[in-house]
Amino acid sequence: MAPDQLDLAIQEHNALLSASGVSLRLERRGRKLGLRGPLPCRQGSGRFPVQRISLGLEADAAGLEDARLQLRRVLQQLQQQSFQWSEWSASSPVPAAVPEPLAVAPICESFEQAFFSDPRRRRNPSGCRTTWTSAYLPYLRRLQQMAAEHQLRFGLPLLESVLESYPLASRSRQQCGTALAALARQQGLELPKQWSERAGGYGLHAAQFRQLPSDPQILEWIERIPNPRWRLAYGLMATYGLRNHEVFFTDLSALAPGGDRVIRVLPTSKTGEHQVWPFQPEWVERFELPRLGCDRLQLPEVCTDLRRTTLQQVGRRVAEQFRRYQIPLTPYDLRHAWAVRTIHIGLPDTVAARMMGHSVAIHTRTYHHWITRRDQQQAVDAALARSRAA
Repeated sequence: MAPDQLDLAIQEHNALLSASGVSLRLERRGRKLGLRGPLPCRQGSGRFPVQRISLGLEADAAGLEDARLQLRRVLQQLQQQSFQWSEWSASSPVPAAVPEPLAVAPICESFEQAFFSDPRRRRNPSGCRTTWTSAYLPYLRRLQQMAAEHQLRFGLPLLESVLESYPLASRSRQQCGTALAALARQQGLELPKQWSERAGGYGLHAAQFRQLPSDPQILEWIERIPNPRWRLAYGLMATYGLRNHEVFFTDLSALAPGGDRVIRVLPTSKTGEHQVWPFQPEWVERFELPRLGCDRLQLPEVCTDLRRTTLQQVGRRVAEQFRRYQIPLTPYDLRHAWAVRTIHIGLPDTVAARMMGHSVAIHTRTYHHWITRRDQQQAVDAALARSRAA
């Protein structure tokens, strides 16, 4: 590998480390490779000044691969508070690349610790636990299961095997790809450039295009709910596109007479605080939602004490109730229908995504079919208008 190619590879690897929140960096000094970053003070002061570790590895492709392994080993020791300068001093022999750092179970444990210690996630512990349980833990369990079954250590072949174990264009495959990509970043493992494409493709399944309820159907099916509390919950989800659990973690005071009817999803929800406008606005009265602005206790009695339950369990309670009343849709169908409604009326995707509490990338991927149709229709309308004017 030429020096400029090696420097580029080091730069790309360091970018991955930075993106995953790792402060250590690989560096080339002349013909040797080493590490640089905040490390325990040699005098034991408790500080972490920026220091170097000379690995004694040649600055070539083989040396770079060994340096990546050594970096992961240092990270593991730092996380386990077992780092000793005597093992990494220049006078000591360079530790050999051993398979222990590549064992899957310790890597998953390290990833979990880093996940929950992230300061951004600590601001919303309940949402953090829900995200971990639903979006990461199932895929890490399969990772460990397949590693044991096939005698694979942590690396790209194992990650690819886990990803390919999920059906194409499925939500589980997309979430698996996201979880494994985060794990790879933390471990400094470079994934193929087409990883996102292989993991992606999730949106609304083709069958759901036909099953997505129309507005008249949404208005009709609420009549199947005999319980007035659950009718209010249904109406709230239909009007504001809320997730199942968000019904019970929302400030509804704006629904009271004289309020602006812009509700606020609380920070304790899965994706944190965000505001939502009603679409259709007339449904606020149609579903008698102003009652909730005066007394939110009119909602179903569901445990919302996150010391005794989780957001996922709250959401599951809603889904179970829909099945009990034999409503021919899922709670998320109401959310998808709300999103499509905003697309048809021309609400900017960035605004709709913010109201739904997810990224514009997820919004665009999930509702690609309708967004594409809207944009094409707008282009056609503009072209026809120019033609008529001419």
